Amino acid sequence: MKIKLTTVYVDDQDRALRFYTEVLGFTKKADFSNGSFRWLTVTSPDEPGGTELQLALSDNPAARTYQRAMFQQGQNAVMFHTDDIKADVERIQARGGEFIMPPTDVTGAIIARLGDTCGNVIQLSQLKRWQA
Repeated sequence: MKIKLTTVYVDDQDRALRFYTEVLGFTKKADFSNGSFRWLTVTSPDEPGGTELQLALSDNPAARTYQRAMFQQGQNAVMFHTDDIKADVERIQARGGEFIMPPTDVTGAIIARLGDTCGNVIQLSQLKRWQA
């Protein structure tokens, strides 16, 4: 088995698409609608056939409640791996991303956290076990 898709709920799909592509640097993979439903995914430009992240509209009560509760508690909606957290933080900040936690040394990793402008906290992680 493989993980092919995961979902993050967003309060505005157009704003989310701009953030995840223009600020974080992901690539739009799928974008099509059926009535009021919109299927929108992004993927890493380094792995275009890899795992997709669905930017799903939090337009139902359960999704909206979950998204808001996670955000209010400061819990990550999604975590992305990086090989160079310092460079990625600088690149994201230069594109307008605002970090709520700068790169911080924790057990086994260096992490940084930012908001995605769509109601979520994102964590970037550089695992120490992958450092040479």
